Amino acid sequence: MPTPVSFADLATAAYCPRQLYYRRMEDAYDLPASVERVRDLASRYPTLVEASDAALRNTVAVEPATYRARLGAVLTRYPGLASPDETDVLLTGKDCRGRVAKIVSPLAPTLVSPGEPPETGVWEPQKVRAVAAAKALAWRERAPVEYAYVEYPRHGIVREVSITTRAKAAYRRVLRAVRGMDGPPSRLGDDAKCGGCDYRERCGVRTRSLSSLL
Repeated sequence: MPTPVSFADLATAAYCPRQLYYRRMEDAYDLPASVERVRDLASRYPTLVEASDAALRNTVAVEPATYRARLGAVLTRYPGLASPDETDVLLTGKDCRGRVAKIVSPLAPTLVSPGEPPETGVWEPQKVRAVAAAKALAWRERAPVEYAYVEYPRHGIVREVSITTRAKAAYRRVLRAVRGMDGPPSRLGDDAKCGGCDYRERCGVRTRSLSSLL
């Protein structure tokens, strides 16, 4: 049986396969401290929903009143996020492996994102990672897992990811790409992605400024 691919590798490849290639060449990848702080927020929802403006300010990404309203609605709809069955769980499935922030009832994994949510749904790399987590949990439990959740704790938002046929197909495409990677993949040449990439100088992608486009 092939070695399980990490959730992180799948998410990175879904964003840019070439970025994963360069990341794998490094000796180690350190998780930023800011990510740990956001994960801590996700474990304190019951207190955050009642916190004062002073306690929330400079901690969350929106106005305190907006945050409390959003988080209150989230906890009403998904009460299990405040009292998960398991936390910080390492899941190993048939094809993939990684950590999830929580496992909640009905059976579903949750992932925590330090960034901003899109206007609707979740970002594509997060969807691929959510499918991977759901499949690994289903493998562990020998039971179907139909949903996963992506939490954006700084914004008081949680998005549900349905494990649809289309979502699973996207996951499988990325999984095949990661397992088949034996050299640097083609460059994306995507200004939006390449401009903020830590490996853009090594990659050799030339991003264009607004002035050059005009």
